[in-house]
Amino acid sequence: MSKRIIAILSIASVLLFGVGCSKNVSENTAISGETIEVDTNITLGDTISIDGSGATVYGSKVVINSAGTYGFTGTLKDGQIVVNAGKEDNVKIVLNGVDITSTNSAPIYSMSSKNTYLVLQEGSENIVTDGENYVYEDETNDEPNATIFSKDDLIISGAGKLTVNSNYNNAITSKDDLKISEADINITSIADGLRGKDSVTISSGNININASGDGIKSNNAEETEKGYVLIEGGTINITSLEDGIQAETNATVTGGDLTINSGGGSENSSKESETWGDFGRPMDNKNNSSTTTEEDTPSAKGIKGSNLVKIDGGNINIDSADDSIHSNSNVEINGGVINISSGDDGVHGDSTVDINSGEINITKSYEGIEAEIVNINDGDIKVVASDDGINSAGGNDGSSINGRPGQNNFASSGNASININGGKVIVDASGDGLDANGSIYMKDGVVIVNGPENNGNGALDYDGKFEVSGGLLIATGSSGMAQSPSESSTQNSINIFKNFEANSIIHIEDENGSEVITFVPSKSMASLVVSSSNIKTGSSYKIYTGGESTGTLEDGLYTEGNYSGGIEGDSFTVSSILTNVGQSTGVFGNPGGGRMPGQGGMQDMPPAGMEGEVPERH
Repeated sequence: MSKRIIAILSIASVLLFGVGCSKNVSENTAISGETIEVDTNITLGDTISIDGSGATVYGSKVVINSAGTYGFTGTLKDGQIVVNAGKEDNVKIVLNGVDITSTNSAPIYSMSSKNTYLVLQEGSENIVTDGENYVYEDETNDEPNATIFSKDDLIISGAGKLTVNSNYNNAITSKDDLKISEADINITSIADGLRGKDSVTISSGNININASGDGIKSNNAEETEKGYVLIEGGTINITSLEDGIQAETNATVTGGDLTINSGGGSENSSKESETWGDFGRPMDNKNNSSTTTEEDTPSAKGIKGSNLVKIDGGNINIDSADDSIHSNSNVEINGGVINISSGDDGVHGDSTVDINSGEINITKSYEGIEAEIVNINDGDIKVVASDDGINSAGGNDGSSINGRPGQNNFASSGNASININGGKVIVDASGDGLDANGSIYMKDGVVIVNGPENNGNGALDYDGKFEVSGGLLIATGSSGMAQSPSESSTQNSINIFKNFEANSIIHIEDENGSEVITFVPSKSMASLVVSSSNIKTGSSYKIYTGGESTGTLEDGLYTEGNYSGGIEGDSFTVSSILTNVGQSTGVFGNPGGGRMPGQGGMQDMPPAGMEGEVPERH
């Protein structure tokens, strides 16, 4: 960005010598079905003409000094529209085909009013452009500092088009509330796209933002009820080098179509990790000795709300270099369709993530869903993660500017938990599938985990207990770190230690031929955990591989239909809450045990061929 220039000339002094026009003519202007009565018509050009009252011309500057509705047409090659009305005055600026450029300040600057309304005449195309250097009013005030700048509430509406070219700083800024409805706005900004200090609300419209800073931002950190971003509708496309949406307090989406690409997208993640033999990457997710390295880079999250990110609806597509959805406190998802490709976490909350409904499809992430407490009550959730699929941990998150992605500042608090009370959860993880620095509780729903093939991770990983009381759980992975649901569960579980091929049917049925599961894993595995109400104490079961099913296949699970043609394998009888079938062949421990050396439940010794200290893992 060019160096800022401090000017001697102030607008206040200019006002003393201005000459205004007093002619007062009214005109009815239709704005997308709404009739707006224009009090004063202003034609821009080499010579500016005013038809009406309330505005004054000073060279190439138009100053509005009272309440009213002002219609603008024409081209201003190097000039400015300034609002300097009373603090209780409402000023409406109707743009009807204007091209306004200012080389040294904000082309549109509202310095005083109660509310400034920027209305885009239906069918009109309007362009506002600033220069690379600004001349400020005085040496102590760096304002205005945006192409369209308002010290008071700024409301933009109308069915016309507005193009904003920002070459100095932000494109559109309000120091109070910024509200947008219906408008068609295209922004190219060297810094932020839309910024409202107290709030930004978008209820409708078509908005395209290409910003070198944040796409949409609200930054009031002093007042808890302010500093929020609310998206209620419209079509919004954001390409930003930093955060797509950043709210100092709450970021809320209730509707609309929202597409965000931040930081160059997930392909631009700066994560680099070493690997160690058969055991995958260094155990760098919590309390670790990771070798992850990266440069200090700005935050490039998709949607970020310091206190809360709340999604109630809408169609949301995020491709982010950093976390796609992030809160320093809580995330709440109650609906909507969300597609995520992340260079770090798909959904991250330092405290809690609550998923109550909606469709969430995380096609790429380092960790899919992460918080101290993860509550899944309903919804359709799919996660692909290069490390942990769903991870609960204690503490807070340092974000990419403090060492992320791939490196959290979490420390185990004992309160961390994953709680699954309903919904459908499908996980494809190269690290741990479900990973809790605490406990896991499953009461209902369907959970399918296609976990790691390396022995340094497990489909299930927990420090406390994993209690299953309902629902269907299928978890596949390597056997070296395999854990099973706890014996304190009230629903029976089995862990089958056997090598199974990827993309080949596994069928389990009881002694009467009734199906428990017919399942197709997406990866090869050596441990298969199943917990189901169909697994009864005292009953015998058979395992088949291969064959075919006439049922409907979805997410690896067949429903309905008939199974036939498989090869019969092991048989077993269920005599307790947890039944182990076969013997773990992994380098770590016993069937149903899991954990690395020093973590409990395993022999405290390094694996064969790995002398020296084993990285600590949780």
